Amino acid sequence: MDGTGGGAPSANSSSTARPAMGLVQPRLLRSAGFRFAVLFAALFATAFVALVAMLWWATAGALVRQADAAIRADAIALAERYRDAGRPGLIEAIEERLAVDVQNESIYMLVETASNRRLAGNLDRRPEPQPPDATWWRTRVLHDGVQAEARLHLVNLPGMQLLIGRDETERQQLQRLLTEGVIWASSAVIVFAICGAWLLRMVLQYRMRPAFATISAIAGGDLTSRVVLSGRGDEFDQLAQTMNRMLDRIGTLMEGVRGVSDAIAHDLRTPIARARAKLEEALDTASDEDSLRAAVEQGIADLDNISRIFQALLRIAEAEAGARRAAFARFDLCPVLADAAEIYEAMAEARGQRLLTDLPPRLELVGDRDLLLQAVANLLDNAIKFAPQDGEVTLSTRIDGGALEIAVSDNGPGLTAEDRAHAGERFFRADKARGTPGSGLGLSLVQAVAHLHGGTLRLEDARPGTSRPGLRARLRLPLQ
Repeated sequence: MDGTGGGAPSANSSSTARPAMGLVQPRLLRSAGFRFAVLFAALFATAFVALVAMLWWATAGALVRQADAAIRADAIALAERYRDAGRPGLIEAIEERLAVDVQNESIYMLVETASNRRLAGNLDRRPEPQPPDATWWRTRVLHDGVQAEARLHLVNLPGMQLLIGRDETERQQLQRLLTEGVIWASSAVIVFAICGAWLLRMVLQYRMRPAFATISAIAGGDLTSRVVLSGRGDEFDQLAQTMNRMLDRIGTLMEGVRGVSDAIAHDLRTPIARARAKLEEALDTASDEDSLRAAVEQGIADLDNISRIFQALLRIAEAEAGARRAAFARFDLCPVLADAAEIYEAMAEARGQRLLTDLPPRLELVGDRDLLLQAVANLLDNAIKFAPQDGEVTLSTRIDGGALEIAVSDNGPGLTAEDRAHAGERFFRADKARGTPGSGLGLSLVQAVAHLHGGTLRLEDARPGTSRPGLRARLRLPLQ
């Protein structure tokens, strides 16, 4: 029993170790650092192969081409000598060349074709061409009692065959030395490539470690963590800056979500509680059917107001997420602005105000017609709401630098610079607007629609320097 118990852990441990070792290789292959390292090694090796090929062509290849050129020139000269002086002159020229060949590299053999008799030269016997019809070939020859590798060229003359060649022993020795040098250099290149690839992978891992640490911290719930910059200003720092901007944006959005949640809980709690209290009061104290009906209608109105708040939030979320961009189309904006002005003109007249418009006859734009109508309607609603009883509201458009600007201005109390900075936030209401109906989502929707169309919303004083500066909202949209 002891032997069986002792053997089982060994089997289990080996079976567990195999998958672990099997996981290492795919993980390494999936590593970007490993792939970059392999790419570096491949490029390094390719460059070395190209360099060696160039070196070989410039040395060994040059020697071969030089030897062939010398043989060809010698063959042309001897053929000319034969045409000028005949067979005796050719034999004399061969003997002269052999006499001045101090290095004993030249090979000559003149053979009579009919009798196969050697007429001149330093070869003991005529080597046969390989293949038989070849005029250039390499073979081993015996000249002056020495075996050597030779490069030969056959020239056919009337009744004779002339063999001209060069001893390649020294060139082959040089090639062997060059080959050994290439082998040693290749070994060194492989070592350098491996070391360079390993170093590149380590550098990549080192430079990416701050990003990994930040991402791990973010995943752990620490949204304040940011990628540390090295200060070099390279691509890794640019990536880190982009990630930090993204994290800042995410942090801002999370703060906005928390603020929206708090604002929803605060702003909706009152109408819901009021509707519930009125309904409970009606159930307890309603003396007749008309009183009960009035209480129910008031509760329905409060619930409709809550529904409108949720619809506004959904439209803002759709605009900010870009979900409505698929509905973009080219249309004429002037009828849209005219419809919005016509709707709110009656509201302005009921308050003793004037709504003035300055619109061109036609204005082509690409965008979401319904969202732009809602945005302009929100601006007009705000302007009429805060303008005085005898006030004036203006809706105008103009083309400025390839962009369309829709401006809505009033002569109301306006907003302070601090309030204008927060006017686009959800549920934000300035102190002057606390007593007016609304949910604080109108300008948030306008700003989301502007961003969806690649534009901006800017708030400024309509009449700066006066007691009632009013407010001018500029919705700027690109025409293309």
